[in-house]
Amino acid sequence: MGWPFIGNMWSFLRAFKSTDPDSFISSFVTRYGSSGIYKALMFGKPSVIVTTPEACKKVLTDDDKFKPGWPLSTIELIGKKSFIAMSYEEHKRLRRLTSASINGMEALSLYLTYIEENVKSSLEKWSNMGEIEFLTQIRKLTFKIIMHIFLSTESEPVMEALEREYTTLNYGVRAMRINIPGFAYHKAFKARKNLVTMFQSIVDERRKLRNEYIPIKAKDMMDALIDVEDENRRKLDDEEIIDIMLMYLNAGHESSGHITMWTTYFLQKHPEYLQKAKEEQEEIIRKRPSTQKGLTLKEIRQMDFLYKVIDETMRVITFSLMVFREAKSDVNINGYTIPKGWKALVWFRSVHLNPEIYPNPKEFNPHRWDRDHKAGEFLPFGAGTRLCPGNDLAKMEIAVFLHHFILNYQLEQINPKCPVRYLPHTRPMDNCLGRIKKCSTKSM
Repeated sequence: MGWPFIGNMWSFLRAFKSTDPDSFISSFVTRYGSSGIYKALMFGKPSVIVTTPEACKKVLTDDDKFKPGWPLSTIELIGKKSFIAMSYEEHKRLRRLTSASINGMEALSLYLTYIEENVKSSLEKWSNMGEIEFLTQIRKLTFKIIMHIFLSTESEPVMEALEREYTTLNYGVRAMRINIPGFAYHKAFKARKNLVTMFQSIVDERRKLRNEYIPIKAKDMMDALIDVEDENRRKLDDEEIIDIMLMYLNAGHESSGHITMWTTYFLQKHPEYLQKAKEEQEEIIRKRPSTQKGLTLKEIRQMDFLYKVIDETMRVITFSLMVFREAKSDVNINGYTIPKGWKALVWFRSVHLNPEIYPNPKEFNPHRWDRDHKAGEFLPFGAGTRLCPGNDLAKMEIAVFLHHFILNYQLEQINPKCPVRYLPHTRPMDNCLGRIKKCSTKSM
């Protein structure tokens, strides 16, 4: 289990700061065999790393035997009142309330036009900017979209300030809990304080408007959280509202931003898949009535190959490499006991890059999704009651972006062989520096 306190963290960080992050799990396999269940000391706690689809599914879906088990460092940064630290009952209640705003056909139809308009205007702007950090610009776009949905605001200064603090925060989430100037966790902790201050001012302003009986237009997530009551008519306090909003805005732009960038990258690297995706989008345009302006949900549901491309990107990249649970009691999985109080780390990356499930796992091949996969073999949004509530919205955002990019633009990378960084999320070290160029053919 490694050295006291430090445990396996040095080898984890060393692997994920190298060019071979999977060497971390490979070292367990070399020493202990391919059981898929390994003891470790991670983030200062005795842990069991689970890497097989069956074991991962068990840990994620058995709420009677497992509860959230995130490290104290993560809880301190994301929030003690956020979803990652909530009880099952409270999580279920607030998830039902909040997910209605971002999933389901009715909700998605409300946002489709806004997303499409911003995608088109952003691509047009980027094509006139020369060299850009493609990932940085996409993250700004996805942050603008999530800010509109959750806070009904498009204030550039507010968005830039929040997004800047989120970037610092995320570098500390997977870091060791060392609250000393210069360390990632210390910087992230300061960023959280700044985020809380900014969100508090937004909550105060929203409450002030209500007290002054100033009419508020269509309700957003902030309004919903201010209004919600439990069975005892207790409302959420400011800390609860801020932690939930802080968590949602972070998750709502980071994952979709990174996956959009990588999907674009992979299509550019594989002309045969780019051509197939382009033909699918052109067919959708051809079938469109001449009076129709813009995409519809029906058309998005027809993007069969494009969604396979998105799924394959999420598999290869595995945006969230692990999640944490804690055993409520001694739990037996495949003959191995996870003691009560131990952490269970669900290692998504090992599942998604398992050669027995996905031959040549690091090869990008959307045709893997021509067949169905068993439960637990593909976990980009987790599983069980804590499945990411914004999965439908995220995939729709990505699909809308790719539709317009594939038909009208191309990416010219400045450093096509740029090294990749894996923490806190997989990305090119230059944030995909390049130029967005218009193609000759335009979509309608």
